[in-house]
Amino acid sequence: MTDITWEILNIIGTIAFAISGAFIAIDAKYDLLGVYILGFTTAFGGGLIRNLIIGIPVQNIWMQNTLFKFAFLAVTIVLLLPNIWNDRWKVNSIEFFDAIGLAAFAIQGANYAVSTEVPIVAVIFAAIITGAGGGLLRDLFAGRKPMIFHSDIYALWAAIAGLIIGIDWVSGSYVTIVLFISIVGLRVLSLHYNWSLPRSFYVVKNDKEN
Repeated sequence: MTDITWEILNIIGTIAFAISGAFIAIDAKYDLLGVYILGFTTAFGGGLIRNLIIGIPVQNIWMQNTLFKFAFLAVTIVLLLPNIWNDRWKVNSIEFFDAIGLAAFAIQGANYAVSTEVPIVAVIFAAIITGAGGGLLRDLFAGRKPMIFHSDIYALWAAIAGLIIGIDWVSGSYVTIVLFISIVGLRVLSLHYNWSLPRSFYVVKNDKEN
């Protein structure tokens, strides 16, 4: 993956997750500071968790001045235009921007892990954590059930991106873009058609009894 593609994915993921975090903070009626904190947590939380787990210096997360500016701008725009975010648009936007952030950061996280020459399992895990970690922290801070633990398909798409990159099926910017669009599309389709993974036997049994 070229440096330009890397930076573009970073910017896209940061903006998308910052917006989704801001939306959820506004929906939860957070104050101004809370909206910015949740936006930044969503945008950078996955990378922070990834760095902690695979042994990358944590301080690297603070050396992203340009991305912090993009996140700040994205949250500010959401705050300055409150009247255009009606309830239905807000719900759809959270899901759409979350899908974009998931795809961008899953690919970026997997490539980051590959560059450190870790095993393929670690590449897949880095994709999942980078793609879904920010959303996990966001949902926990907002008192929501984390998307990564829902029955609908979420982290699986990040894992697939990590697997494809880990086995070296992606080479060049164009293939990376195709993978990005595919992951976004699959996430949106899984929401639209309510695709889901099998739930635990205990949950299924209780549902039948109720």
